Amino acid sequence: MPRIVGIDIPKNKKIKISLTYIYGIGHSQALKILEKAQVDPEKRADKLSEEEVSRITSVIQKSVTVEGELRRIVSSNIKRLMDIGTYRGLRHRKGLPVRGQRTSSNARTRKGPRRTVGVKRKKKG
Repeated sequence: MPRIVGIDIPKNKKIKISLTYIYGIGHSQALKILEKAQVDPEKRADKLSEEEVSRITSVIQKSVTVEGELRRIVSSNIKRLMDIGTYRGLRHRKGLPVRGQRTSSNARTRKGPRRTVGVKRKKKG
């Protein structure tokens, strides 16, 4: 299993797919990285030489923000929105959808499981 920027990428997949397992790298970004590193995108990850892996790693470190640093940037952006009290920040704080989705019938991913409000009845007798 090759390690690129501290992440074990799957060895049985093509390198263009394996790179997408790194947080911050999607399909098009992976193809750009492989083009800069001069590596064939159709090559399997376990067939890469050490030299090719180091070229890919150096291109990623120079040009792309990935993993821990990117997560830190995203969370600080969300925290900033919450601190200045924007509408989006308030939605983040309340745990509701941020981008205008409806909430009366859907949004279970953001709102979590339904909390049933039961009706208490008096016992006869």
